[in-house]
Amino acid sequence: MSASFTASGQQLHRQLGRILAAPVLHTEIDPIELVRAAHEIRDGAEALMAAVVRQARQAGRTWQEIGDALGVSRQAAFQRYGKPIDPRNGKVMNTSPLPEAVELARAVIDDHANARWADISSRFDDTMRAGLTEEGLAEAWAYLTGLAGAYESHGDTDAVRAGDFTITNTPLAFEADDFVARITFRDDQTIAGLFILDVDAAGGTGGSAAR
Repeated sequence: MSASFTASGQQLHRQLGRILAAPVLHTEIDPIELVRAAHEIRDGAEALMAAVVRQARQAGRTWQEIGDALGVSRQAAFQRYGKPIDPRNGKVMNTSPLPEAVELARAVIDDHANARWADISSRFDDTMRAGLTEEGLAEAWAYLTGLAGAYESHGDTDAVRAGDFTITNTPLAFEADDFVARITFRDDQTIAGLFILDVDAAGGTGGSAAR
């Protein structure tokens, strides 16, 4: 059993025991302190999960087996807990998404909903700027509106890192259909990819897109 697994488990046990013992010992705890403690437990549980996944990998278990145990695909398990090695330099790659990615993606969606095409294009990297104009953005959004009616709302944004990029996926609800906005950001917060996918295409790694 690895030291990190043992340490993570012991810390989580102490944190959980403090909350569970309070009503038994009639200890008055500020509700906000309970929120903080629960937050620490959640972080501790994630640290424990990462430790047991590392232990499983060291024991020779596959990402498919780990994904099955977690109820996700092997790719999703690897993206969350794997430590990919950069083939360009042999170093462990950064697997943390751009911290501002969720807010950036929602800002781009809001710009679409309010026809602020110039604001969107101002975020493009050089390649995107050369390939997609403000007129093209407006045309693609008009196409979706003609296909599925007015835009209504968005769901929660997921963000994952893939190499040097952070990829966000945000569900979009229109009057008569649902889509997914897939926006790719560089670490300098510029947009390197922008697609509005149908739900089936968004479930895979690619697919046709209104762009």
